[in-house]
Amino acid sequence: MPILNVKVSGHASPKRSQDIAHMLSLHTQNILHKKPELIAITITYLDPEHWIVGGQTLFAQNKSSIYLDIKVTDETNTKDEKAAYIQAVFNSFETLLGDLHPESYIYVQDVRATAYGYGGLTQEHRYQHA
Repeated sequence: MPILNVKVSGHASPKRSQDIAHMLSLHTQNILHKKPELIAITITYLDPEHWIVGGQTLFAQNKSSIYLDIKVTDETNTKDEKAAYIQAVFNSFETLLGDLHPESYIYVQDVRATAYGYGGLTQEHRYQHA
């Protein structure tokens, strides 16, 4: 039941959004072992002239960048799984977007089961009543 919020430098297109969502879904399923029907993804595009790294815009640097924040229930993934996920997602974004700035961030956020849920129920409630 992860929620993925991703910011991408560049201009929106339906194909790019589908490519990003497909890639993120595959990695989230295969590396973090999340159920595909529970993966939710939002994608926001930002103009490279308004994304600044090291004091210069991405446009001026001729680079792309991303920021991904994925929330997962605490204690459902190991450090090794999260590290593998971060590496795979970074590499895939580099393939999709081109010259990806190394200051592109991926944040796997562990959220307590009592403070996280969907459909009006916490993950802790789902665990207790499974």
